[in-house]
Amino acid sequence: MQAFHEGYRVASLLPPEEKFNLADQLRRAATSIILSIAEGYGRFHYLDGLRFYYISRGSMMETLSGLIACDDLNYTKGEIDQQRELFHSALRSLNGYIRYVRGQQQGKLEYGERTVQEEPSTLKIADLATD
Repeated sequence: MQAFHEGYRVASLLPPEEKFNLADQLRRAATSIILSIAEGYGRFHYLDGLRFYYISRGSMMETLSGLIACDDLNYTKGEIDQQRELFHSALRSLNGYIRYVRGQQQGKLEYGERTVQEEPSTLKIADLATD
């Protein structure tokens, strides 16, 4: 949760010209961290949950990369070491939870090893070329 707040805190410090670029991307990536965890928790089958936890892990790294960009552009001053530690700590916690979920394997008896998936759609585009 602190990683989420840090992304929003830094986004609020950015200059107006970054409002719709870096600030927006930081907020979306930070929000994706917690929303993906919540969505994964709401899934019954452990493999479906894990998929969302992996997305959350990617969002953590995306947010950290945005913070590194802020440091490189001198929008923040001397905070990157603490931010890296915060995100690496959050990442360790999430990885621990992923290990726990894998061990529990909730839904395995009911659904086996397969994830719940939709059938792929096949779209056919009419030939628009006229002869």
